[in-house]
Amino acid sequence: MTALNGKTVLVSGATSGLGKSLALQLAQAGCRLALCGRNPEKLNVLVAELALPVDRLLARAFDLTDHSAAAKFSEEAIRKFGKVDILVNNAGANLAKERIESIDLKAFAAMLDLNCTAQLALTQPIWKSMTTAGGGRIVNVVSSAALFANTSIGSYTAAKGAFQALTGVMRREGRAHSIHVSAVYPGGIDTPFRAQARPDYLKPETVAEAIIGLLRLPADAAVHELVLRPPIEDNFA
Repeated sequence: MTALNGKTVLVSGATSGLGKSLALQLAQAGCRLALCGRNPEKLNVLVAELALPVDRLLARAFDLTDHSAAAKFSEEAIRKFGKVDILVNNAGANLAKERIESIDLKAFAAMLDLNCTAQLALTQPIWKSMTTAGGGRIVNVVSSAALFANTSIGSYTAAKGAFQALTGVMRREGRAHSIHVSAVYPGGIDTPFRAQARPDYLKPETVAEAIIGLLRLPADAAVHELVLRPPIEDNFA
């Protein structure tokens, strides 16, 4: 198994849910962390909880759909740590529920930006750095919504489908540079974004453990896709 101690990991959407669980577990594994999220108060809480020395932590609050800010954060992480070994594109959200006939096109574009385009803006500087450094690992947290069609979440499903397609291209292009790209498809996760608690859904800690297990695999093993579903879900039709 690959040791994570001393590796530099950038995690987007790190202030709550899966991103926060990843940050906490990666810190325990001895990683150096570059963390970003939209909410400065939540980010400050996470920084205090991590209690890492300054040479192991970079944390910035900004809107990932500000593509310039996203790219600058990745560049700052590379300058501070020398390189980013692992990128986890975790940020994303379902901002609305609507039927096809009522989808607002501006809101549709915003959903695509948050769940796909912004991830590309964050990735590009790190991708260039990884090609120079001789490789790295990228984990894109997609969603099981990209694997099956469901009603009332057309914008989110389309956005995650675009991210799934982009991930496939990244995987193919990354092979020549020893950049291993994995897509993770979680089903329902019991996160603070939900209007009510769903104890029958996946725990963020469980999904984080699965991703870290993927990252610990030796370089001769590449996980292309990892699907995680709570037992309550079976809708792959």
